[in-house]
Amino acid sequence: MINCTRPDTCNMRRDAALSWLRTDCEREDTSSATRPSDATRGLKQKSGLTTQTSAIVLAVSPCTWPTDMVLEGSSEALCPPPSLELRPSCNKSQTSPPLDPGSQSHDAIFPGDKEPIKYGELIVLGHNGSLAGGDKGRRRSRLALYKRPKANGVKPDVIHNISTPLVSKALSNKSQHSISYTLSRSHSVIVEYTHDSNTDMFQIGRSTESMIDFVVTDMAGSSGQCQGQSQGGAGGDGGQSAQSTISRYACRIMCERSAPYTARIYAAGFDSSKNIFLGERAAKWRTSDGLMDGLTTNGVLVMHPAGEFVSEPTPGVWREISVCGNVFALRDTRSAQQRGKLVENESNTLQDGSLIDLCGATLLWRSPSGLRHTPTLKQLESLRQELNAARPQCPVGFNTLAFPSLVQRATVDKKQPWVYMNCGHVHGYHNWGFRREKDKTVGAADRECPMCRKVGPYVPLWLGCEGGLYLDAGPPTHAFCPCGHVCSEKTAQGWSQIPLPHGTHAFHAACPFCGTWLTGQHGHVKLIFQGPVD
Repeated sequence: MINCTRPDTCNMRRDAALSWLRTDCEREDTSSATRPSDATRGLKQKSGLTTQTSAIVLAVSPCTWPTDMVLEGSSEALCPPPSLELRPSCNKSQTSPPLDPGSQSHDAIFPGDKEPIKYGELIVLGHNGSLAGGDKGRRRSRLALYKRPKANGVKPDVIHNISTPLVSKALSNKSQHSISYTLSRSHSVIVEYTHDSNTDMFQIGRSTESMIDFVVTDMAGSSGQCQGQSQGGAGGDGGQSAQSTISRYACRIMCERSAPYTARIYAAGFDSSKNIFLGERAAKWRTSDGLMDGLTTNGVLVMHPAGEFVSEPTPGVWREISVCGNVFALRDTRSAQQRGKLVENESNTLQDGSLIDLCGATLLWRSPSGLRHTPTLKQLESLRQELNAARPQCPVGFNTLAFPSLVQRATVDKKQPWVYMNCGHVHGYHNWGFRREKDKTVGAADRECPMCRKVGPYVPLWLGCEGGLYLDAGPPTHAFCPCGHVCSEKTAQGWSQIPLPHGTHAFHAACPFCGTWLTGQHGHVKLIFQGPVD
C-alpha cells in the first residue's frame, strides 16, 4: 500500500507506481513485495515532489542551483519556533561528507597503477620553485588538484529568511554547509547547501585548519595595501607581511568529476563549522530572482587570458568573483561596499593561464593541456647544463661563467654571470664601473657597461626554476628587468604584458619568479653572451 500525505497527488502517484511495476515485471518477469515502496521512492525522486506546500522551484546560473531548490520565506513555510525545523521535507540525515585532506599522498589515494585524473595546478607567483622556508604539507608554492576518491562538493539547496537571531544561530551551527548573509542585526538570510556527488571542492586560504587544501600566505609587495594592511615593500623574498590581507577562507574551486572536468572558482570558503558568514559590512544584495549574493571584504579577482595562454599570451580584463560565482567589474577600491557592474558574458570557469588574486598573493591556474607545453625540472636542469657547456666568458676578464645549480638560489656564486640591464651584455662580477659620482641622476647600484658604455642596473642572473610559469620550453635567452631572472623569450614577453594587482586599485607588471615590479622599456632584455675565444 502506498501512503501519501497529499490527497491531490495520491492518485497520480499510485497510477505512476502501478505503471512502473507493470513495466518492471515485463522486463524481469519477477515480482517482489517491496516493489511498491521502491517505486514510490523512485517516483518522488524523479518528479521532485515534496510535502512543502509553499515551496518554489528555482534555477539560476552560474551557481548551478539545483532544480529542487526551495525558497522558504513566508510564514507558512516555517515550522513552530521550538522545533527550529524550517524545512520538514528536507532529509536532515543527508549531510555533507567531511573534506578530504588536500595534502594526502597520491599513492595512498590512488593505489595500483591507475593514473589519477588531474584537474589542474595552482602556482603562487613570486616563489621560484618553492617557498623561502621550503614547501611543507599544505603550505607550498604549487598544488596539483586531483580527482578525489569520494566527491565532497556541495550545491545550494534551501534559502531561509530569518528575523530571529536565535534561529539564525541554530541554523548556522548545523552539520551541513551553509552561507549566512547578515542584512541587519535582526535579519539574516541563510542558504543551506547539500552534498553534490558530481563535483570535488578544494578550498584556499590563509588558515591552517584541515578544511583548507592550499594554505597561502602574503608575498611582500605582491598586493600592496588592502583593507587591514600597512603598506608593504616591493620585492619577492617570500616574507609574510605584518598583517595579512588574505582571508583565512579566501575562495573555493569546484571541479566536475566527469569530462571535461570543468573547474569553477567562487569567492569565500567554508570554515570549520561548514559555514560562510558575510557580515553587515560585506557587500551583499538580493538578486532579481529573489536569491542572495555577495562579495568578500578585499575581494577575489580573476583575469582570464584573452587568447590561448601558451600561444597568444594576451592579457584579459581583471574581474571580481562573487560568493555565488557571478562575474562583476572591479569596485572603485578593493574593499568598497558598492559592487561593480554585472558582466553577463563572462563566467567563473577557470582556463589555462587564469590568474587569481587574493589581495596578498596571486595564483596562476594551469590546465593539464597547458602544462604539457612547459618544461619539467629535469628539462630546466638540462637547459642549464647546455648553457654552461657553451662556456660563456666575461668579455673583460675572460673568465668562464656558469649558472649555479637550481638548488642554489640564495647565494651568489663566484662564477655566476651578471648582466647590464640596459643593454643585455653578460659579464662576470667586477666592482668597478660605478657612475654615481659622475651623474647624480643614476641609481647607487648603476654601472657603466664597458662594451657599449650604457649605464644601468648591474645584477646577477638567476634561472627561473618554476616550470609552470613558462609559456613554452624554449631556450633561456631573456631576463626580466631589474631582477635578472632568466627564461625563454616567449615567457618574458608574455609576463611583461600582464598587469598584476597592487594596492587598492593599482596594477603593474611583475616578474613571476620573484614578484619584483618590472622596469625599463619592455620589462625584459635579451642576453648577449660572449663565447670562448679559443
